[in-house]
Amino acid sequence: MEGSKSIGRISSGIEGLDLKLDGGYPEGRSILITGGTGTGKSIFGIHFLYSACRNGKKCVLIATEEIPEDIIKQSEILGLGLSRYYESGQLVIEKAFQSRSEKVQTSKYGFTPEGLEIELPSLADFIPSSTEVVVIDNIGVFTLRLSIQDFRDQFDALNFVLSSMEGCTAMFIMDETACKMAKNIAEYSVTGSLRLSVNENPYTGNTERYLTIPKMRRTNLKLESIRFEITLEGIRLF
Repeated sequence: MEGSKSIGRISSGIEGLDLKLDGGYPEGRSILITGGTGTGKSIFGIHFLYSACRNGKKCVLIATEEIPEDIIKQSEILGLGLSRYYESGQLVIEKAFQSRSEKVQTSKYGFTPEGLEIELPSLADFIPSSTEVVVIDNIGVFTLRLSIQDFRDQFDALNFVLSSMEGCTAMFIMDETACKMAKNIAEYSVTGSLRLSVNENPYTGNTERYLTIPKMRRTNLKLESIRFEITLEGIRLF
């Protein structure tokens, strides 16, 4: 651990997680959330946005896999309603999914990676300079057409641009398959990373969700596997 008290913290929106992180994510830095299907990655993003909006911060969500209406509906179901912040303009949801779908080249085989024309650093063009929190969900779609080196170069460039925006905290959400395709190199560029998983409990036979935090700079971490549940009130850690 290095200088855990010398950096500001921004709430994750999950009380139990903030306790594990000395008060929250390092402010003005970048966080990576990875995991397989159904592990709750996007819900971690919703928690973060909801908390930031409640605290008056200007937020941007760049959605590459869902339309705004679906994201808003999911937030309302969890009791983390983003609709009022979206309607007031405090939360901006960029419709990258729709733009990507419109531009994607199709054939009898369906979508092709060549249709993903936008480069990672270009995502910063969607983010006003006054933005305080940005969530990109899912950044893994860009691994489909890039070599590992190209992804690393572009991801580093995007991370640098966002870190240059004073006071902006970034969260990147990446699916497990894409993370493995890119050899987990995204974790090297960010300040902290959270890995989510779904595993069977060998003692009970129940399928359970777990969280590990392999990296969080300037934070006093315990290397442990933390069980959590997704409830009607959002995420609850044990």
